[in-house]
Amino acid sequence: MRLFGYARVSTSQQSLDVQVKALKAEGIRANRIFADKVTGSHVNRDGLRLLRVKVEEGDVILVKKLDRLGRDTADMIQLIKEFDEIGVAIRFLDDGISTEGTMGKMVVTILSAVAQAERQRILERTNEGRLEAKARGVKFGRKPTLDKDKVRALYNQGVGATDISRQLKIGRSTVYKVLHMKQ
Repeated sequence: MRLFGYARVSTSQQSLDVQVKALKAEGIRANRIFADKVTGSHVNRDGLRLLRVKVEEGDVILVKKLDRLGRDTADMIQLIKEFDEIGVAIRFLDDGISTEGTMGKMVVTILSAVAQAERQRILERTNEGRLEAKARGVKFGRKPTLDKDKVRALYNQGVGATDISRQLKIGRSTVYKVLHMKQ
């Protein structure tokens, strides 16, 4: 039996450190820990793809939490089935569950459905918050593009870079960049 680990975070700004540390504490060698920094709403992930190729019958995959393997119930069931067919078990450290045995598979299936429902609730709450913020006048998206002609016109009228930056709500360095650009 060989131990493998899988860790995932949703964005490249998040850290895998806590998950990787927990997997190493369980005795998994660093070269057997596979990771992704991408959403768990699909199974097309490089780290997961490589893990699927490496494991063999009798191996065990450790994952810190159920939702780190995936968010979509159908995908989770398919992954569990795929690993089960080749004789690979999955253990979820924080949840204290495993795909070993019939009851384990059932519990994992139920919990993956709960994880998907939670993901849907998070999306709904996020959208509600965004709508409320818009109603309060919060603007989303990129800032408007800079009016370079206005910067030059103010400068030509004798307005200093500091005052231009205050009036147009831009950085003083941006004013200098515009002034030194070729038109």
